[in-house]
Amino acid sequence: MSSQNNNNIDLDALCARIDSANVYALARRTPLEFAAALSAQYGRNIWLKREDLQDVFSFKIRGATNRISAMSDAERARGVCAASAGNHAQGVAAAAAYYKTDALIFMPVTTPDIKVKAVETGGAKTRLVGDSYDEACMAAIEYAKQSGAVFIHPFDEIEVIAGQGTVAKEIFEQIPRTPSAIYVCVGGGGLISGIGAWAKTKSPDTQIVSCEPVGAATLQTSLANGCVTPLDKIDGFADGVAVKQIGALTYKICEQVVDRCVTVTNDEISAAVKAIFETTRTVVEPAGALALACLIKDIRAGAAPQGDIVVTVSGANVNFDRIGHIVERAELGADREMLFAATLPEERGAFERFVAFLHGRAVSEFNYRFADGQDEARILVGLKLSGGEAEAKALTQELDAGGYDTVDLSRDRLAKRHLRHMVGGRASRDVDEALYRFEFPERPGALMDFLTAIGGKWNISLFHYRNHGSAEGQVLCGFQIPNADIEALETALQSTGYPMTNESDNAAFKMFLRA
Repeated sequence: MSSQNNNNIDLDALCARIDSANVYALARRTPLEFAAALSAQYGRNIWLKREDLQDVFSFKIRGATNRISAMSDAERARGVCAASAGNHAQGVAAAAAYYKTDALIFMPVTTPDIKVKAVETGGAKTRLVGDSYDEACMAAIEYAKQSGAVFIHPFDEIEVIAGQGTVAKEIFEQIPRTPSAIYVCVGGGGLISGIGAWAKTKSPDTQIVSCEPVGAATLQTSLANGCVTPLDKIDGFADGVAVKQIGALTYKICEQVVDRCVTVTNDEISAAVKAIFETTRTVVEPAGALALACLIKDIRAGAAPQGDIVVTVSGANVNFDRIGHIVERAELGADREMLFAATLPEERGAFERFVAFLHGRAVSEFNYRFADGQDEARILVGLKLSGGEAEAKALTQELDAGGYDTVDLSRDRLAKRHLRHMVGGRASRDVDEALYRFEFPERPGALMDFLTAIGGKWNISLFHYRNHGSAEGQVLCGFQIPNADIEALETALQSTGYPMTNESDNAAFKMFLRA
């Protein structure tokens, strides 16, 4: 994806900065571990660069340390500020404390307490502003203008990029053979810019692969458009890379060094978290497993090169209450579980016959509610798999042939996030109902703001909320619309400003919850 233009960054000069970067006052020289079991499973020599083993559990300490170490005494006397929801904040706090300069970190109101406390424990002050990183960042920049404090950007500064580039310098010193590819997680682009600059200068044939979530593919989108392109919305599941816009400087570098872009789903990321745990007995954050998820996807698609492949394990700042959600999604992401709906006759013995039909397969969950006056029942079933997608397709065909009308819901977001926790009654047949999926900011008053916006004009017939320590809560909400005035409802809902999706035609909703 490289391009030749007059705006190209001098990679040799950047490598000189990487070579002289001052990071080891605080950063560790992390191990490059050979993942024997993963290598045997996937037919590649897979190496894990363990940045989760830094003292702040993330590579971000490198860039922050290099940036603050390069400041003059006069600059340090003014103090520093930054915007971050986690890893960069902890890196800046640690580096500022070491170099004896005051630090103020602007964090979104939605930031979990564990991350706020970690930054404050590191010696920095915090200020909670806005619902997103972008709002906190604007506040930090304004504070820097007013106070004279030095703003430390999380990715779009040359000294920060040079600090992150020391990861690649270590990789080439540690690996016994030249890597055929390095898979790098991407948010704002600081890590891949530093790694890519060093790798392409030292080994031009080594592929640099950008790894992003499907719902936050800022680099892939920008490269496809030929310019920095902000995303309208982002999925915050992998919060360490949930950035709306790639950096201007990092984009120019990525144009020169990135060979390919790969994106993966949240389920595939969760499966990679599990794979890293089984290999290292460490629970990493979703962003930390992103590169491995993309490599596994590439191998399955026949797109990964042979030889030695390095994946960055970028961090392990994961909230404890998110682990259950990751575990829940991991089996689906690894094609080890199938979630499906089936139709049974509403009669005695039907369930027993259905279980017998499954031939002793391990059932991970079963959801059912009796419906009086109906001659058939809808059930939601989770089954453990050993043969992946092919086994799921064969089972669906077998169930259909056995007279059980079956729908595979393993990829249905509504079914996975909400329905499996709330299979039950149905609304009245006499009133039309519309169903919407929302993302609520995880802050006090979010629900009241929502209810105020819709003004009590529509009866809420269904409500289900889930959150696992992320900045957004996942909400499913049904509304009765007695006058079929869907346009007025949507106008009111849009005024909330919360991202929403109309799910009224969702197959799972129709099967289990709709009259």
